Amino acid sequence: MSRPGGELEQLRAIVRAFVDERDWDQFHAPKNLAAALTVEAAELLEHFQWLRDGGKEELGEGKLEQVRHEMADVLVYLVRLADKLDVDLFAAVEEKMVLNRAKYPAELVRGDARKYHEYKDR
Repeated sequence: MSRPGGELEQLRAIVRAFVDERDWDQFHAPKNLAAALTVEAAELLEHFQWLRDGGKEELGEGKLEQVRHEMADVLVYLVRLADKLDVDLFAAVEEKMVLNRAKYPAELVRGDARKYHEYKDR
């Protein structure tokens, strides 16, 4: 049985090959990758600025394609950052979900979007 997260490993290999072909590893310090990730996330958000809710219908086909490309940019930088720091993203998500389940117990927070510290008063 294959380990879950194999697609992330494939993405890492694709991104690593792209970077290696261009000799860009020298520019990919973790700080620089984190900054680039933030810039790309802001570019993604820009497509939703001033929209009512940003659903597919409101975006339209052309803008949805641009959003897909920005999402890909965000993922590429995240995968690259994880590669540089030897972070297993699949394992990191599993760990974080355990923490989130403890912080936001379903029976306490269902249908309520407040931050975890606001639930302590209940």
